[in-house]
Amino acid sequence: MNAIEIRNLSKTFGSKQAVSGLNMTVPSGAIYGFIGENGSGKSTTEKALCGLLPFNSGSIKIYGKDYLDEDVRSSVGVLIESPGCFQNYSVWNNMKLQAANLGIANADAEIRKVLKLVRMEGAASNKFKNCSLGMKQRIGIAMALLGSPKLLVLDEPINGLDADGMRIMREVLTNLAENHGVTVLISSHILGELGKIATHYGIIRRGRMIKEMTAAELEDSCRTYVGLKTREMERAKALLACKYTRVEEENDEIRVYDAANPEEIVCCLYENGILVREIQTRKIGLEEYYMDLMKETEGK
Repeated sequence: MNAIEIRNLSKTFGSKQAVSGLNMTVPSGAIYGFIGENGSGKSTTEKALCGLLPFNSGSIKIYGKDYLDEDVRSSVGVLIESPGCFQNYSVWNNMKLQAANLGIANADAEIRKVLKLVRMEGAASNKFKNCSLGMKQRIGIAMALLGSPKLLVLDEPINGLDADGMRIMREVLTNLAENHGVTVLISSHILGELGKIATHYGIIRRGRMIKEMTAAELEDSCRTYVGLKTREMERAKALLACKYTRVEEENDEIRVYDAANPEEIVCCLYENGILVREIQTRKIGLEEYYMDLMKETEGK
């Protein structure tokens, strides 16, 4: 059974179409990376999914039931924008208030469990205002995990974190999915980090889903290219463009896509008096795949 099934979802704000006929499928147990530029409809979709925003048409099902079903709502944990915490209260007291709001029995044991899951058990007595951004994000996830939800919806939880904070967040989310059976829907602009943990992707543009794929399908779709540097970049690029279908210059290197043999490229340039300083075969990652897809769908 899929964790989320959204069909033909549409939402307008006045004359602005925020989401238009959007379809989304999130399998149970997935870490689903929800990707799109600012204003593409990610947050609108997430808020509609969580019952925070009414929509104009379409349907949303969570684990096969209507998204407003009481049993379904209790199975969803949410962190959108930032944790709703009192700045002068301790982490523990903020958690106690949330547990009381949710009517959780044996709240102390539940709070200890979720704080341990997000590696915040040692900060329970800290005032929320004294916590770092990374700590605050993990506290927000801990609050979303109260009540043992099966689905976790996270809006930009790794933005603004330092390298260590992002590493911890990756490990926390991977642990929740792999060892605790939690399905994670996560939006982020930091595609390099998202590519390290996501098992599935949904790419949205102008309110429409333009691509859904698994991590394995992304791997198969990412083109291989030969990257090289020389002292005569313009002349080398012009020569190679006559021989190969796609030759581009990016990040101070020439990229020859789908080239079968780097040695052939070196020989071609050498025969024309151009010496290659660096050359290696690479494969584009999620960020470059996304940018290519945006170029392909420009104007559509």
